[in-house]
Amino acid sequence: MEEILLKIDELAKYHDQVSPELIKAKDIKLGLRNADGSGVVVGITSKGMVVGYEKNPAPHSGGHVVTPVEGRLLYCGYDVRDLVSGIYQEGRFGFDEVTYLLLTGELPTANDLERFSSTLARRRALTKLERSILMQEGENENQMYALHSVVSHLSRCDSNPESTDLRDETNRCINLIAKFPTIVAYNYNVMRYRNGSNLSIIKPDPYLSTAENFLYMLRGKKPSRFEAELFDLCLILHAEHGGGNNSTFTVRAVSSSGANTYMAICSGIASLSGYLHGGANESVMKMMKSIKKEVRDWQDRDEVKACLARILDGKGHDRSGKIYGMGHAVYTISDPRAVLLKEKAQEFARMRNLSHEYALYCLVEETAKELFRERRGADICVNVDFYSGFIYKLMGIPMELYTPIFAMSRVVGWSAHRIEQLIQNRIMRPAYVSSLAAESSYVPLAERDKAAA
Repeated sequence: MEEILLKIDELAKYHDQVSPELIKAKDIKLGLRNADGSGVVVGITSKGMVVGYEKNPAPHSGGHVVTPVEGRLLYCGYDVRDLVSGIYQEGRFGFDEVTYLLLTGELPTANDLERFSSTLARRRALTKLERSILMQEGENENQMYALHSVVSHLSRCDSNPESTDLRDETNRCINLIAKFPTIVAYNYNVMRYRNGSNLSIIKPDPYLSTAENFLYMLRGKKPSRFEAELFDLCLILHAEHGGGNNSTFTVRAVSSSGANTYMAICSGIASLSGYLHGGANESVMKMMKSIKKEVRDWQDRDEVKACLARILDGKGHDRSGKIYGMGHAVYTISDPRAVLLKEKAQEFARMRNLSHEYALYCLVEETAKELFRERRGADICVNVDFYSGFIYKLMGIPMELYTPIFAMSRVVGWSAHRIEQLIQNRIMRPAYVSSLAAESSYVPLAERDKAAA
């Protein structure tokens, strides 16, 4: 076995040494990114539109110049800032409305919304078989593993899980959207039970919103209006982010093969579990814990900046060289989701008498931007993960649930994109070029020791 591991190590080194010149010569789009950092266009969608830059023709070259702009996020053509502003001005919760919009492409009428919310409320409770699956399959400390396991087995509750009829697919997706909050809350409470706590399984209340219900099922008491609205905002802002984010692209790729809904959604859960995607807000919280421990004076700009410099140099925190929560693949000047959550985090921190901790987050944001500008000549912004974990902490939500909460929101976007992919009905098949310089001739087994010598 050790011999195989050594050969794999050598293979890794070989691929690490593939020259940028070769990549450029063969026009390879590593990470599905163009040379200017923009994403390779591989499809078309009416769901989410992520705006972080403009492409303008470059004079005399025939190419394009990428110009960063203030970040915008649109759901089916509607700016998410306008959506949340309009919804909360009317004193309503908005997650169900945004779900309807992403699935249908239209804002619901009052009657549409009432019927749709009632449908979600009726489907939110788990059946006896679904509860049995959760008790059997959710035995895992890692809540993303538990979620993946339960969802993969929900096909047993479906009389025709392989049907790709759009009515069946839509019904299936709405079932999953309705049940995800219940599954996430129950999985966590079952884990606590197995670790010695009392078992707390609270049935969803059909008169509560999605946000209220989740916090109620998790904690056993109804949340305040402020907490519920803030959690509703978090769900809205995580529901969709275009077809190119890793988990949604994965769901579309798997859906294009003809795989059923449960397998496709599980592929999204698997992608989201990665620390470079859905697990980023947990990484931010762990980094901030390290910073709070190392920095004596949280108001000392120089001390905070020196701490971040050590992290960036790979000498601090987890020695990854990453300042978590900073930077985004599309946004450069601002992430609109982070802008909205930062404002709410300030208000919530003040209510919890933790304004000093919020001020530290702001100082980390400011000094990290300075470091990137000084060292790399690049402007970056905080992303949605930087403040979302802090908000969940203020709500008393355990860190193990940060990524599953992301999943129970993003399942809306996954569902909308899956349905759209099935309508477009084209299997994805990108190309890879060989990194080898030449072909090899077959050597008989008995002669391979001689050839190696």
